[in-house]
Amino acid sequence: MLSTKHKLYFSDSRNLNAIKSNSVNLVVTSPPYPMIEMWDELFSTFNPEIMNCITNGNGIQAFELMHIELDKVWSECFRVLDDGGIACINIGDATRSINNSFQLYSNHSRIINKCLSLGFSVLPVILWRKQTNAPNKFMGSGMLPVGAYVTLEHEYILILRKGTKREFKSSDDKLSRKHSAFFWEERNIWFSDIWDFKGVKQNLNNTQLRNRSGAFPFELAYRLINMYSVQNDYVLDPFIGTGTSMLAAIASCRNSIGVEIDDNFSNFIYEDIEKSINNMNLYNNDRLNKHLAFVEQYRQTKGELKHFNNKYNFPVMTSQETDLIINMISQISINDDIITVSYNDEAMLDYCNQLSLAL
Repeated sequence: MLSTKHKLYFSDSRNLNAIKSNSVNLVVTSPPYPMIEMWDELFSTFNPEIMNCITNGNGIQAFELMHIELDKVWSECFRVLDDGGIACINIGDATRSINNSFQLYSNHSRIINKCLSLGFSVLPVILWRKQTNAPNKFMGSGMLPVGAYVTLEHEYILILRKGTKREFKSSDDKLSRKHSAFFWEERNIWFSDIWDFKGVKQNLNNTQLRNRSGAFPFELAYRLINMYSVQNDYVLDPFIGTGTSMLAAIASCRNSIGVEIDDNFSNFIYEDIEKSINNMNLYNNDRLNKHLAFVEQYRQTKGELKHFNNKYNFPVMTSQETDLIINMISQISINDDIITVSYNDEAMLDYCNQLSLAL
């Protein structure tokens, strides 16, 4: 029976000494956004000069000082990533008026420049469109030129690689890669450079957590983990927050490590993981339902697919999908801050066999 392990560290993300060098396969994270007001206090705890700059109207210097603190995290991420490992950083740019001067603070380009200096290779980025229909979303002088500003309705997902393209040399590594395949039709959606889904409201009962958290949706983390890692890999989120990336790693049969400076999140994360087994399994079930709906639509419009999945016996588009396995979570246990997850793909097998007979 497959199992994965997950560990939370409540410490400063600028120092990841608890994590060995070259031990992580993927980083998926969203840091505090420099020059977004909700994060001013946190950044100022790292360097009090940041608040002095904001108070004195020096937005450019405050922006740079905030990023100097984030630079330490990216350096650590580079260290802990193995050769060929990927870092996915969700970041939004900021707009702000400082000293009556409104401007854009380009967080994504500042992070790219730092990561290039560390030795990362920059891969094509993803634009996550999280548009709103709120009537008051426009900024500036309304209907009158020329002082209005376009509304930022997207964030960036930076894709960075350490070293050269990852190789899978051993037979076990190659098999794990085959088991971790995604469906052809998923590939066509996931590897588009524009993702178009909204963020999610967070049901946090603690006011401090609600004020501090800026979590991305499960769908975002789940896609990235399945795109850029294989089963049993180690996924790191140095800004784990409410634990979304850890949930996505669990659902995807990956190991994970989460780091969070605020230990107020601990009970929320543990409780959310324990109660989310059904939701994660339903999410994986939905992948299969969508695939089988695709098979039926393809059959009606274009004919039969030529390949079959070896485990589930349903049609797939390509030979690379024939060993794909989606594992059901059977049990989650927490002991000494180690989360152990057990999986059973037989329940999924029974489910798929029933659906295959209907095709």
